[in-house]
Amino acid sequence: MSCSDDRTSGDDALDSLDDAVAAAAFRRLVRLLQHRSDAANIDLMGLAGFCRNCLGDWIAEAGAMDKEAGRAIVHGMPTDDWKARFHVAATAEQLARMEESMKKNPHR
Repeated sequence: MSCSDDRTSGDDALDSLDDAVAAAAFRRLVRLLQHRSDAANIDLMGLAGFCRNCLGDWIAEAGAMDKEAGRAIVHGMPTDDWKARFHVAATAEQLARMEESMKKNPHR
């Protein structure tokens, strides 16, 4: 799975959002994803074109850390532990849906 870069140019309401407000909303999103381990990454990718790993990678890029450190923040535990507890192999249908969804994401 690959996570696209969704940065856009130009001013919009998101760019003018206070950093503290954005951080609070982001933390709430991450905590919800930590709680909802039943929402599989492959299904998130298929519906929205991003998953927990994407969020972790974005944290890593923004914070100049390695991907595992960013992903562990989002998972609330080391990635290998999260996979052992919650990961289920993707079906062919889920993979196809993810591929179609990823085509809708902006590219670098």
